[in-house]
Amino acid sequence: MKLRKDDKVIVIAGRDKGKTGTVQAVLPQENKVVVENINIVKRHTKPSKKIPRGGILDVTKPIDVSKVMVLDPASGKPARVSYVIKADGSKERIYKVSANHDNHPAKAEATKSKKTEDKAKDKDKAGTKANSKAGKK
Repeated sequence: MKLRKDDKVIVIAGRDKGKTGTVQAVLPQENKVVVENINIVKRHTKPSKKIPRGGILDVTKPIDVSKVMVLDPASGKPARVSYVIKADGSKERIYKVSANHDNHPAKAEATKSKKTEDKAKDKDKAGTKANSKAGKK
């Protein structure tokens, strides 16, 4: 599980979709996390020594990990997380949306613009070939 306590996450599915919060607890055996102010349910309790008045309480329940995504601290966008092992043997956490990763949108746009320029050049070459053939007929 790639989520940690105190990570900022956004809910991507379910009744709390679109809400954000911080991870309060991670339950790897159940593949769930507890996120503040997410998945709050009403619990009807009898009076006890712990809760002398009893009543209806708001309780935060765990939510499945597949329903949340980590927010990249640099950009604030939802991101997938991976790890890179450095030369010194330490493990670094990488956000797939972040600028420190190869799939960063700015890098992707740069390569896309190069590809579109190349395609335009190819079309120009094809166009001149077609014009030269049309002139021969």
